[in-house]
Amino acid sequence: MTTPGSSTPGSSTPGDEAAAWREQRREAAAAHADALARRQQAESAQARVMIAEFVARATAGGPPAQPLRARSSDGRARYRTPLTGWYLRVDESVGVDVDGNFYVLRTHPSLAARWRGVEPEPSDPPLVLGKGGRDGESLDLHDALDRVLRG
Repeated sequence: MTTPGSSTPGSSTPGDEAAAWREQRREAAAAHADALARRQQAESAQARVMIAEFVARATAGGPPAQPLRARSSDGRARYRTPLTGWYLRVDESVGVDVDGNFYVLRTHPSLAARWRGVEPEPSDPPLVLGKGGRDGESLDLHDALDRVLRG
């Protein structure tokens, strides 16, 4: 005979059901995150191919590469970088160097950086620049690269 609150073999308690539900949600979230990461990696691979083709065309007779500068996140200061390449946005917030690396050219304001400059780290290129930003601020990478080549 079972008493209230006890469980019979094969039955589950509300605590067991809640734990099973949490585990299912955790697994679903992990699967979703994995799928997103794979999709972003595939998009970055496509973007890298586009950038490599752009760099080949630009160095063969396109617009000349120029020194790239990083802008402070508040937009007030510009800092030297060791990079040479092309800006992909009119606001000069992203660029590609002559080696085909993609950079977000934003950094924290710094007095020391005014004298020493900054060394931005390359990042994975997206297929859409500014994706998820305010309306009108996103730009297809293909369009940005074509705009630079047209001068």
